[in-house]
Amino acid sequence: MLIVQAQSLALLDRDFSQVIVAPMLLSMLAAPFIIQASDRLVLRWSSAEWMLQSLALHRVAVESLATERHVIVCGYGRTGQRLAHLLEQEHIDFIALDTDPERVRGAAAAGEKVVYGDASRHETLVAAGIARASALVITFADTQLALRILQHVRALNPALPVVVRTLDDADMDRLIAAGAAEVVPETFESSLMLASHALVLLGVPLRRVVRRIREVREHRYSLMRGFFHGGTDEAEDPDEEREPRLHSVTLAPGTGASGRSLGELKLDELGVRVTALRRGELRMISPDSQTALREGDVIVLLGAPEQLAAAEMRLLKG
Repeated sequence: MLIVQAQSLALLDRDFSQVIVAPMLLSMLAAPFIIQASDRLVLRWSSAEWMLQSLALHRVAVESLATERHVIVCGYGRTGQRLAHLLEQEHIDFIALDTDPERVRGAAAAGEKVVYGDASRHETLVAAGIARASALVITFADTQLALRILQHVRALNPALPVVVRTLDDADMDRLIAAGAAEVVPETFESSLMLASHALVLLGVPLRRVVRRIREVREHRYSLMRGFFHGGTDEAEDPDEEREPRLHSVTLAPGTGASGRSLGELKLDELGVRVTALRRGELRMISPDSQTALREGDVIVLLGAPEQLAAAEMRLLKG
């Protein structure tokens, strides 16, 4: 019995060795031929990729060739398409760039001026005629891509005004510092539209409503920045931690900041801005640095949670 088992095990070992060794031998024999052919394969693939990119750039250049003082629309989703239709109604030339081949194919077949192209690439913007353009609009809410496009614009045509779409005000300062002429946060614009409709329905003259909205936009939404945090915010918007928030601090008797001016406290060094001050029934919006604080004042601060905690400590201790 033991002899039979030993023979069986020997046969299994031999078969297993053949299963493992045979492919190894084949791969070793084929390796030199694969290595020799790899250069040709890579060159063939890279040349095909280069040809596709060249063709895409050619189509962008052909589309933009006859345009002058046009608008470059980066992204042709819903926002980009609505913008393009308004430009078309105003007889303003534009060229739209998008990386979704299905969307481009369908829109181009309908006669719309959109071509396949990656707006975050230097050569695509050159082909789109950025040197002759009058404006560039980034219609997708992707800060990193927007920053890359702004970097190219700054190198190719620094005087070109760029309008950037973003979800909220978390990246407004970065985008403006990178060269954006205007940054349009979706959350603020939806709030403005709700407010404007409500004010008109309440009988406020349309001219006054338009003036209010214009003031908010002229101040780069500074009157709307920040919000008072609530328990439901994270459930409604998981990204709300990125946004600056408002926080109220009451100066109790004996508080260190009482009698000192806002300028002396240097809260801006902590990254915090004072948006309002309530003193009894009086409410001051954006008090200046000379404003002296008193016991009982309520200071409304704008900043990130860590910055607000540091500012509150400075107000309380002086």
